[in-house]
Amino acid sequence: MPPAYELLLRQGRLLHSTGTIETVDIAIAAGRIAAIAPHLEAEAQLELDLNGKLISPPFVESHVHLDSALTVGQPRWNESGTLFEGIEIWRERKQDLSLEDVKTRAIETLKQQAMQGVLYVRSHADVSEANLVALQALLEVREAVKDWTTLQVVAFPQDGIYGSPQNERLMETALQMGADVVGGIPHYELTREDGVKSIHRIFELAQQYDRLIDIHCDEIDDDNSRFLEVVAACAIRTGMGSRVTASHTTAFGSYNNAYAYKLLGFLRRTQMNFIANPLINITLQGRTDTYPKRRGLTRVKELWQQGTNVSLGHDCVQDCWYSLGTGNMLDVAFMLVHVAQMTGRAEIDACYDMITWHGAKTLNLSEQYGIEVGKPANLIVLDASDRYDAIRRRATVRYVISRGKLLASTETPTLDWKLGKI
Repeated sequence: MPPAYELLLRQGRLLHSTGTIETVDIAIAAGRIAAIAPHLEAEAQLELDLNGKLISPPFVESHVHLDSALTVGQPRWNESGTLFEGIEIWRERKQDLSLEDVKTRAIETLKQQAMQGVLYVRSHADVSEANLVALQALLEVREAVKDWTTLQVVAFPQDGIYGSPQNERLMETALQMGADVVGGIPHYELTREDGVKSIHRIFELAQQYDRLIDIHCDEIDDDNSRFLEVVAACAIRTGMGSRVTASHTTAFGSYNNAYAYKLLGFLRRTQMNFIANPLINITLQGRTDTYPKRRGLTRVKELWQQGTNVSLGHDCVQDCWYSLGTGNMLDVAFMLVHVAQMTGRAEIDACYDMITWHGAKTLNLSEQYGIEVGKPANLIVLDASDRYDAIRRRATVRYVISRGKLLASTETPTLDWKLGKI
């Protein structure tokens, strides 16, 4: 009789969304989780003895730009390190984009992420160029990688919906072509009035085409950039809150506290999602400050404390805005622990949840996400004992299981002290 299961994970420590951990066997068949129990009397085509390693749902990359990934230094380096020099460099680089150029770099980045446990990704595609080559490339990548990763594509008007006469039309064309999410960048529109107008148009398009919303919002140090309140108002009035995401919102960290706490009350009503990108924003923001320098991060801790869904992203991986990055979401969580001062034990655990369950909620994937019988068999095994240990050591992802198949494995580095006993 052939084995009942295709894959059997033995004696791993399963992390639940509640934070509890239990030692279990997990059986996988036909791409789904078939059984979970303290011990399974069964055989499989492949068995992995986990020896108490941590089993977790995969990491979720909530915000990245795959169309610009791996272009650092092309055509030149961002010497000022500012958001706006990055935009100018990208404006030059994207004139040379081709389908193969974007697809090759995007797939390479997705593989790099998948090997580190990232199986769900939301990427923004610049739709400010008439040929829409970045969008078309990422739509083709979405199809090419669907057997091992889930990619959402955002129609993102890098130069503003009203920054050029053609851009509003290009946004709608992008949705007709199949973009999953409506994006925007109101703080980079030509005027505040255009910024407000762009948010209203984003909500109209999302309702018309039944899409999610993810807006680059107030990614600036200017405490007068207050488009988040407009997004919140639209979310309340349309009832779309849980389908709406505000990314970056770094100006929120510069608002005076009286206004910020009023805004927090409005945000509680919306059920909106927030995405923080601590690696890039600790780098980009505060560039015009002398001292004290602002961290340039949104109010992650306060949003989390009031129960608002917050997830995390790299934003950039080796491009004109951020020259570093490997795609490891544990690096992102590790940085957040520091810059948001989330060093309490519950706070560190929350930072891990922001790259797992909270990210799935942001991407509207909660129904298919998680390690439960009957759900798709997507999970990772880390050389860690718990969430704190995983972030502290940026633990090695030993195994990546995608769609019930072993996608990748990595040996944990071993250290060998040569000096002798002390």
